[in-house]
Parts: sequence; C-alpha cells; structure tokens
Amino acid sequence: MPRYPASSVRTRLLLAVLAAVSLVALFTTRVSHKMPDFEVYWTAGSRAIAAEPLYRAEDGHFQFKYLPAFAMIAAPLALVPMSAAKAFWFAASALLMLVLLGLSARALPEPKRPIVLLLVLTFLAMAKFYAHELVLGQVNLLFAVLVVFALVEMRRGREWTAGLLIAVAIVVKPYAAVFIPWLALRPNRTAFVAMAVGLVAALLLPAVMYGWTGNLRLLNGWWHTVTSSTAPNLTNQDNVSLAAMFTKWLGPQPGASTLALVFGFALLALTAVVVAGRRGIREPDALEASLLLMLIPLLSPQGWDYVFLISTPAVMLLINELSSLPRDLRIATIASISIVGLSIYDLMGREAYGTFMAISAITICFLVEVAALITLRFRRVA
Repeated sequence: MPRYPASSVRTRLLLAVLAAVSLVALFTTRVSHKMPDFEVYWTAGSRAIAAEPLYRAEDGHFQFKYLPAFAMIAAPLALVPMSAAKAFWFAASALLMLVLLGLSARALPEPKRPIVLLLVLTFLAMAKFYAHELVLGQVNLLFAVLVVFALVEMRRGREWTAGLLIAVAIVVKPYAAVFIPWLALRPNRTAFVAMAVGLVAALLLPAVMYGWTGNLRLLNGWWHTVTSSTAPNLTNQDNVSLAAMFTKWLGPQPGASTLALVFGFALLALTAVVVAGRRGIREPDALEASLLLMLIPLLSPQGWDYVFLISTPAVMLLINELSSLPRDLRIATIASISIVGLSIYDLMGREAYGTFMAISAITICFLVEVAALITLRFRRVA
C-alpha cells in the first residue's frame, strides 16, 4: 500500500474543524444555559443603553461590580438576544485563550525550550481555569490578553499603544490598577502618560449617556458596591486571596485581616525590589508584568481561583526558566504547577477537593511560584 505524506495545512485545518465542532457541542450541551457572569455584563449593557442605574442591591450575588465604562463597552452585546450574545462571547473567549497563549510565548525574553512544548505544558497547567472561565462567561481572558499584548507592544517600542491597552484593561478589571505605579517607575514613561489619558477618557465616557452628575453617582455606586460585598466572600471555597486564606485558617477575626495586610505589603515590597533590580537585565518587563499578574488574585479580596488564568505568562516563563532555579525551588515549582493543574473536582471528588480548597492549597502553590519568579530576578536571569 502506498503511503501518502500528511499535509501540514490539511492537518491543521482538520484540527481546527474538530476543535470548532467540539466547542459547538460543548456550548450547546453544557454551557449555553450557564454563563451567569456574562448575564451580568449583558444586563449592565442593557441598562447603560437605557441610562438606568447599574449598581443595584437587589441583584444580590450577581451585582455589577465593574467601572461604569465597562457597561458602555458591553452595550453592543445587549443589542442582540441573550442566547446569541452568549454564543458570540463563548466563541470569542475560546479564541482569546489561544491568543493569550500565543502572546505569552511572544513576550518571553528568550525561549529556551521548543515553543510548542511551552504552549502545551502551559495549557495543561492552566486548563482548569480556562474551562471555568468559559462556563462562567467571564472576562479575565480578555483582561489578560490586553495586558500581555501591552507587554508585547512595549517590546516593539510602541509605548503609547501599550499604555492605552493597560487603560482598557483597568476598565475591564479595575485590579489592573496595580500596573499604574509600575508604569510610572519604568524609565520610559510614555506608556504611563498614555494610560493616564486613556483612563481619564474611560472614566468620563459614561457621561455621554448619564450626564456629569449621573456619572459621578455611578462612580460612587461602584465604589460602594465593591467595598461592601467583599467580606462575605472571604470564606467562599473558591476564594484564593491571601485575605481568604487567613480567614479560612483563623476564622473571620481581626488577626486574619492583619496577617493578610502584612503578607500583602511584604509581597508588594518584594515586587518593588524586583523592579528596582531591573538595571542590567536585557528585557526586564516580562518578568515584572508576569509577577504583577500572578499577584492580583492573591492581593484582591475578590480573588477567585479561576482568576489565576491571568498568570499564564508567568507560568510559561517559569517553565521556560526551570533550569535556572535552585534545585529545591525547581522541584517545588514543578510540584506546584503540577498540583494546580491536576486539582480538578472531577478527578479528586467532592470531599477531597473541598478539603484541598479549604486549606488554601492553591494559594500556597502560587506563593511558591511567586518565590520562583522573584528568585529568577535575584539570579539576574530575567
């Protein structure tokens, strides 16, 4: 029997078709009736179109907690029926997942392993978070793509574009504000100026629909909603923040909050040391931005486990630089990445998974990875 060489193009096309069919099947059978977070965005977009209040206590757990400008961004999706909007966002999110992996590879200062291997290992390590994101209809993939795209643009010398991307990222997820001091401290402050201009424009944007007074009322409502809905979430099984970790360990007492603050400030201080040590590093931005992304779920009281998907570039960087770590830390890092990737509810079962989350094991694993990133800078590797 003659053998025919496989066409690379045909193989990729076939894989793309199979992936598309699989996503359609997944959406129609398991996801279309879910995506509760997307429903919040769609509702906020509908309210923005009608210039109605965005922040309502009667929405309960599904209160809108984003900046008013985000409702304006979501408004076009509210112009189509919910079912169609869900299908679009599910497909867009699946595409964003691939884009995030690709951008993370492009952001690496110096790939030391085959790119395909880095992509596959990183995907396997983060797959559980991607899946949860798709089921919820969240926007963390969009947020991560904006930040990592900004990082790639910095490498290209397009600082103005990078700053505007960070501004949009802050609108999508306000905890991107952690990048503001970092941009201000970089030698080239063009991105910081662009970010400031873009952010001011975004804060003023809702005034087009609500007027100046209405916009100020919305901003006040946003702040009240965010600050008043944090404490009840700290004991939630899926909260992986430092505040949640200490609350789970010690109970809802002042000591837990104090420890979370102390550890949080310690992490920020170490990050400042990392940034201060950038001199002499050929491309320091990649590690610093990756570290900040990994810190966000730890520092934010609303740090749900799936938010760690924004650590994709950090995990890829660690896999790329494993050989540069001290032996013990290298083993701990490999173990941490593996534990996180394999800690799947369906594999572990209800009781084991509940215990795993109750002791904040995922938080501990990512603290190990944070230590590994910091060590890479101390070793002048990245």
